Amino acid sequence: MVFDLKLESISELADLQQLAVHADKPVYIANADDSIRVDARSFLGLFALDYSKPMKVITDSLYVVRMLEIRQRAREAAMARA
Repeated sequence: MVFDLKLESISELADLQQLAVHADKPVYIANADDSIRVDARSFLGLFALDYSKPMKVITDSLYVVRMLEIRQRAREAAMARA
């Protein structure tokens, strides 16, 4: 499964890395054209990507996809209240 994601802070990046560490299946993050793909568990590897642009999270872990969907809905709700 591929989940499009735009990270807004280093804190969100750290949360994603921790989510990947606890996932039951591998989690990768890639740039939009998939020319760079890194293991999301590797904190150093995550800094190889340009987070000013949308990223793709690639995984077969339903847990990770569900958690990302929940976080996305929470972010959208917070923006709607503002």
